[in-house]
Amino acid sequence: MTDNADIINHLRNVRRGAMFIFEAPSGTGKSTVIKELMKSDSNLKFSVSVTTRTPREGEKDGVDYFYITDEQYDEYLKQGAFYEYVDSQYGSRYGTLKSEVDSFINVGQDVVFDMDWMGLRQMKEKAPDDIVSIYMLPPSIKEVRRRLIDRQTDSIETINKRMNLLRDKMSHWNEYDYVVVNVDVAQTVETIKEIISAERMKRVRQTGLADFVKKLDDEAKGNEA
Repeated sequence: MTDNADIINHLRNVRRGAMFIFEAPSGTGKSTVIKELMKSDSNLKFSVSVTTRTPREGEKDGVDYFYITDEQYDEYLKQGAFYEYVDSQYGSRYGTLKSEVDSFINVGQDVVFDMDWMGLRQMKEKAPDDIVSIYMLPPSIKEVRRRLIDRQTDSIETINKRMNLLRDKMSHWNEYDYVVVNVDVAQTVETIKEIISAERMKRVRQTGLADFVKKLDDEAKGNEA
């Protein structure tokens, strides 16, 4: 029994990680769901992007972002070092470093991204086999407005702007692998945990399977009459 358990644990550890990309309209509960997932699964690592903007009060380098200069950013671009990148309308630039993400997935850890559809398209071009995309929808538009008001972090003007962007945001839902309607946070977290478990079992990510199957085949040969 112990030997079998050791084998299963070994196969779980010898695998390639996945990139889980989350997107949702404002007020859907995406940030809350991601936080709950991260708390309950130590194998999930959150993707930290680079940015050329200066840190805001309370932000920490390497935790919120990696803060770099425009010169460093240009050098990364020249090297093709980004999985995805974007120039903000406010002048700052952002990007996801391949080296940062690969340092996790190459040792079997999964990376979580909070990323829009434009970033997803870039990621799919560069790492199609590693991407798992999850889109979260609200149960109703009325519920979105209620949640945004209850958060008490935005003015009515800002909330109205977010509401006006809803249709454009939702128009990209069909570009994602999975779509989950977030009626109840706890249930949504459990549903996404099931998605993550299933994706971890995909053959393409179980890099230790080939050696294990060869071992089984050698054992079968030895047992032939």
